[in-house]
Amino acid sequence: MLSERQKNILKVIVDEYVKSAIPVSSSKISKVVKCSSATVRNEMVHLEEKGFLEKDHFASGRTPSEAGYKYYVDNLMQPKNMTGEDMLKLQTVFKNSSLDLSDTIRKSIEIVSEITNYTSVVLGTSAKDNRLKKVEAVPLDDNKILTMVITDKGVVEHKNLYLPSTISLVDVTKTVELINKLIVGTPINEVSEKLEYEIKPIIGKYVKQHEVLYNAFYDAFSEFSSGGSEVHFAGRNNFLKQPEFSNIDKVRELLSKFDDVNSIKGEENNGINIYIGEDSEISSDVSVIKTKYNYNGEEGTIAIIGPKRMEYDRVVSLLDYIKENIGGNDE
Repeated sequence: MLSERQKNILKVIVDEYVKSAIPVSSSKISKVVKCSSATVRNEMVHLEEKGFLEKDHFASGRTPSEAGYKYYVDNLMQPKNMTGEDMLKLQTVFKNSSLDLSDTIRKSIEIVSEITNYTSVVLGTSAKDNRLKKVEAVPLDDNKILTMVITDKGVVEHKNLYLPSTISLVDVTKTVELINKLIVGTPINEVSEKLEYEIKPIIGKYVKQHEVLYNAFYDAFSEFSSGGSEVHFAGRNNFLKQPEFSNIDKVRELLSKFDDVNSIKGEENNGINIYIGEDSEISSDVSVIKTKYNYNGEEGTIAIIGPKRMEYDRVVSLLDYIKENIGGNDE
């Protein structure tokens, strides 16, 4: 158990170190907790003995240990009120009725990454959990067609198809109509198989240059369904801005860990989940704050990854706000 004074000192050290990345001295703490530097030093020794603080070998003062951060998060932290500026930036996304759910979430985590200098990740529903709702094709210039695959979970996948000038827009339209008529409702990872056995044998009856169009749509669906979970990173290189990660090899090693989606996804409850250091499953040097979202059947995970010296209170408030507002466009 920590005394009230020890709790106050630990909170001051975490708050100050988060802001400055400089070991916190007893003189700085004594001004905040209103007791002498000698008393503070004595309490800091006790906190270090309990494993909540670490002594910096290159400077006077202490820094929080992993256990210190965990104690702070579990017992001392209060969610931080969002600033009007942060709220306004996110509101511009949530009030944009032209955005689908996937784009809303992507843009919101891009804003979080921009205002915090941390890395944000959204892991959407796995392709196999999506069923085809509709295929659309929009003619662009230079024989280019923008195809959109829309799923029942609100996922919209875009892909540009480059077609020979001999392909008519009428044939493109007929191909899209055929796909929409015969395979809507099919799980995305089964669409390619359905194209092979249900569309391919009959497309020649309706479409002149059917081979080129069939192959183009087959490739588009194959690429979408093989992607596993839809993953979107924002601020992937933000670790370069953190003083703890001045070593480029450390950053390179950390970024390589991001390729393991499962280490980011994990198993969470429906609240805000905080994983510090070793518990993050990514690196002992980082913390991860995650939450799940579920709107109209589309599920996913939003994760904010930063140094252990993270503004936990601010990130928790931002994630809470995003979670509360997801789906606001449709209400």
